[in-house]
Amino acid sequence: MVAYISTRGGAGVRPFEEVLLAGLAEDGGLFLPSAMPKLTPDQFAGLAGRPYAETAEAVLWPFVEGTIGQAEFRAMVAETYAGFGHAATAPLVQIGDDDWLLELFHGPTLAFKDFALQLLGRLFEHVLRRRGETITIVGATSGDTGSAALAACAGRANMRIVILHPKGRVSEVQRRQMTTVLADNVVNIAVEGTFDDCQALVKRMFNDQAFREAHRLAAINSINWFRLAAQAVYYVHAALRLGGLARPVAFAVPTGNFGDVYAGTIAKAMGLPVQALVAATNSNDIVARFLSTGRYAKGNVMPTTSPSMDIQVASNFERLLFELEDRDPARLVRQMERFAAEGALEVEPERLKKAQDLISGHAVDEAAVQATIRQVYRDTGIVIDPHTAVGVAAARAALPRNAARVTLATAHPAKFPDAVEAAIGRRPVLPEAMAGLFEREERYQVLPAELGIIQDHIRKTA
Repeated sequence: MVAYISTRGGAGVRPFEEVLLAGLAEDGGLFLPSAMPKLTPDQFAGLAGRPYAETAEAVLWPFVEGTIGQAEFRAMVAETYAGFGHAATAPLVQIGDDDWLLELFHGPTLAFKDFALQLLGRLFEHVLRRRGETITIVGATSGDTGSAALAACAGRANMRIVILHPKGRVSEVQRRQMTTVLADNVVNIAVEGTFDDCQALVKRMFNDQAFREAHRLAAINSINWFRLAAQAVYYVHAALRLGGLARPVAFAVPTGNFGDVYAGTIAKAMGLPVQALVAATNSNDIVARFLSTGRYAKGNVMPTTSPSMDIQVASNFERLLFELEDRDPARLVRQMERFAAEGALEVEPERLKKAQDLISGHAVDEAAVQATIRQVYRDTGIVIDPHTAVGVAAARAALPRNAARVTLATAHPAKFPDAVEAAIGRRPVLPEAMAGLFEREERYQVLPAELGIIQDHIRKTA
């Protein structure tokens, strides 16, 4: 059974159930396993060709064991992925010579976040019913997490959910996917600021112990460990589909908050032979710059056509930094305090080399995003969204040529119709399940990026 610790060393050793509900550790750190569980080569081989749900059960069971019975967990996983809109759940589509897209947008909100959040919502409900408790889930979104979280939690028992999004900095489709969810347990807030402001507000709420305890706060952002574990599954599934136990497979991952690419390192740590991971960033390239120079320094957020990646402070970077600092909480805390005070931190060359052995970085500008959307459409007839285009451009520039190159296609192109139309002259159509989205009633509150005002609104809507 896996035990969990905080990156900052002040939360003791915790079972999965507490980590699931807490999200952020009480010391301000992020939870992760004290030791990573591993699958044997024979276990991986046994998953080759198996349905996605079976792979998910095998990969995730070591993390949740002790919280739920295995038969019940198996049924929960099967129910989760039966609701996806493609028979393969996460199909691989070839776009070039050993160049593949892993389509992760066949869930209910057309984005990769559905893979983890649809299962997380069910786990929350299971645990809360058994314990007879209620929680307030608080999350920040740069576009896709919010809608996926709401689809997973709206109307579920024993929970309410509060989502903060940056006003005017998500696409209209992304906004409406959130603000047209009118369930009684849903609160949508448009924050006058950036995603980084939203994320900082959420972390400050968790660090306000009185508020946290009064409202039983829980996290649904990728600060929640289970989010990342569940995303590790599709790396395993894709690699095995491409013969990854016998030949090299490499992944390019559109990167904003660093959770999705970090999930790739989880799959690797569990024993999956991943040859390379590249963190593909847009013009907000703090992660790519760090992986090149060893200096992590925030700047101003630049609005782009890939808004879910318009982030300067990637919250999951702390988990990587913990590993680079030899899992020494004191060293980690000093680094995070330096970053809080100065807006920058640096690691020594040997620690940077350790990071580069896990992940490389590649930044893609707006011109390259548009050119990549056009090129993929011209060559294959396949329409990709701007985030996926960042990944494809990075894959072709930075992944090794002797590997099967897989780009995570993180969102359906219809979520970003303006950017796609500008690139190819064709406006992608929303799937039938989203018909009527633009006619539905919206409900949300516009508030300044001030902690007291946000907390008051949460109190009033309790």
